[in-house]
Amino acid sequence: MELTYMKVGDYYIPNLILDDQPDKPLGRYGRMRQKFLEDHHPGTYNRLMLSGKLWTHLADTDTACQERLDTLISAMAKREGVTEALKASDQMAWVGRMNNIRNRAEEIILHELVYAL
Repeated sequence: MELTYMKVGDYYIPNLILDDQPDKPLGRYGRMRQKFLEDHHPGTYNRLMLSGKLWTHLADTDTACQERLDTLISAMAKREGVTEALKASDQMAWVGRMNNIRNRAEEIILHELVYAL
């Protein structure tokens, strides 16, 4: 492995080049995970960035969050009896209950996946 250096003032700094990252943008939970790592765990953030695994870690976290969120919402709705029949009979009650379920599921996701180390 050959490293090249660039002189900046009196210091030599290694020329580090990151691997090509996919063009797919990060989702909401991936960006939240990135901000959490930057602010609260800079060592982990820098280790992932320098090893070239940061983007894949963030993309995997975002995908896992979306899948877990969908699973939690459907399981909670089924357990609480929020059905299409309720939606047809009382739309406002259905919307209120689904928003409540979504907020609770998202709180679980943030605690378990995004803000965990």
